[in-house]
This record gives sequence, structure tokens and C-alpha cells, in this order.
Amino acid sequence: MDKNRIDGAANQVKGAVKEAAGKVTGNTSTQVEGAAQKNAGKVQSTVGKAKDDVRDAVKS
Repeated sequence: MDKNRIDGAANQVKGAVKEAAGKVTGNTSTQVEGAAQKNAGKVQSTVGKAKDDVRDAVKS
């Protein structure tokens, strides 16, 4: 498993928590930061999956 997938998943969780905290406190900047971090984590996970797929295809 590529490191980007692990880091991406962690960023998704951190972003979701930050986004929820922003919603609860009414802090829109924290909410937006959380959403951005969550989306960046999704992209990072996708990159990691692509790297894994390429690595698996080369092995075959």
C-alpha cells in the first residue's frame, strides 16, 4: 500500500473533524479549511491508489 493512501486517509479524517468543529462552533473559516483538507486527502488517496495500480500492473 502506497504511503499516499495512508496519509490521504488521515487527512480526510482530520479534515472531516475540522469541518465538523467549524460547523458546531459556527466558525466558517475552520469549516472551509476542514473541507479543503478532506478533499486534499481524497486526491492524495487517489494518487496513492494509482501508484499501487501501476506497481501491480508492472509486477504482472
